[in-house]
Amino acid sequence: MTVVTRFAPSPTGYLHIGGARTALFNWLFARHYGGKYLLRIEDTDRARSTQPAIEAILDGLSWLGLDWDGEVTYQFERAARHAEVARQMLAEGKAYYCYASPQELEEMRTAQRKAGVPMRYDGRWRDRDPKDAPPGVAPVIRLKAPQNGKTVIQDAVQGEVTVENAQLDDMILLRADGTPTYMLAVVVDDQDMGVTHVIRGDDHLNNAFRQLQIIKAMDWPEPVYAHIPLIHGADGAKLSKRHGALGVDAYRDMGFLPAALRNYLLRLGWGHGDDEIISTEQAIEWFDLSGVGRSPSRFDTVKLTNLNAHYLRAMPDAELLPLVVPMVEAKAGAIDASGRRRIERGLDGLKQRSRTLVELADSLVFYARSGVPAIADDKARSLLTPEAKALLSKLATALTEENDWREKQMEEAVRRFAESQGVKLGQVAQPLRVALTGSTASPGIFEVLSVLGPDETRLRLQAASG
Repeated sequence: MTVVTRFAPSPTGYLHIGGARTALFNWLFARHYGGKYLLRIEDTDRARSTQPAIEAILDGLSWLGLDWDGEVTYQFERAARHAEVARQMLAEGKAYYCYASPQELEEMRTAQRKAGVPMRYDGRWRDRDPKDAPPGVAPVIRLKAPQNGKTVIQDAVQGEVTVENAQLDDMILLRADGTPTYMLAVVVDDQDMGVTHVIRGDDHLNNAFRQLQIIKAMDWPEPVYAHIPLIHGADGAKLSKRHGALGVDAYRDMGFLPAALRNYLLRLGWGHGDDEIISTEQAIEWFDLSGVGRSPSRFDTVKLTNLNAHYLRAMPDAELLPLVVPMVEAKAGAIDASGRRRIERGLDGLKQRSRTLVELADSLVFYARSGVPAIADDKARSLLTPEAKALLSKLATALTEENDWREKQMEEAVRRFAESQGVKLGQVAQPLRVALTGSTASPGIFEVLSVLGPDETRLRLQAASG
């Protein structure tokens, strides 16, 4: 058997973090077994489905690296096929026309509320002859569901889950206007796409019982269900925007790396011993549904940020540059060849101190711009006293005699200069840092000197001491 999974989002908004994890689990499971991972856009809700949302979902999945197999399936385009199945069930006596009017159904629900019983369709047209149909009422098609016994699901995550059939009513398959319901469309699409494993959030577990009844009525093979516990916030409450439940695009804009987000989402509800840093190759090798827990996982932005810092440090500079340079340009403007070289030389040192691409881009701005850096704040400005400026002017002259601008040699040169002036190293290093970077916080000042080189260093020192 070839494993076939699917991710089936509704395009009513961005690709949220829970949806991204569901997509990841489906992708990993299919890749682990050498199967197929399919994408279906469930756009039957025409009032709420939007093209921008579809594009955001496709873009988010692509950015995460969750490439799907084959063409995207759009559920709305398959409405005729869904209706065909409903009519087949009708012809085989597995479904029936229901002519109950909206008013009748509302009266039925009102009576059930008063009686304190569950609200469910009472089957009033289940065994009636359509010849008794009232004039002018367009019928719906309802499933003739089993009324006795149980529906049992052997869930790969939740274990055996059972519901009494008496609790499930004859659900609508085809509306009066001929459009299919979500329950029918999902089952038909999964069957036609050859889906073998339905991996999704456990908020769909109740839907599975109803969908399984359609599958059995059509005598189709049952998929393996795997309902994953939802993600909660760090405080244990239902995940919301205040916990960081943003769209995947927001995490990209905040400077997170796809590999880091994949690693973090993988560990939300799935584990492999004590392993925390898990490469995509390892994840494909190790992932299976047996590793998915039954308890909700907790989303923690701090942990995600720390994990992202690890991936940032480990990323080769050649791969990092094309990601960060556009972000630097957005802050510093066009970067000339000299600025580009300084960024390339300074990247490794700064990425060790950054947690996100945004932080890294911010810290690279002083390398990108040629000339006097903007002074960050009053604290930095206060270090450029007349005495400090005089020292910087002398240092600029002293450094013209240096031929070796490697970091260690720069440290030795500045130390010699401080000794020659009878001052402590800090009295030179702190104003030097402000003059070269515009800030009191930066990489090691000798590293900065080495990256800037003699010409740019001289330019900045002369400007600061003038």
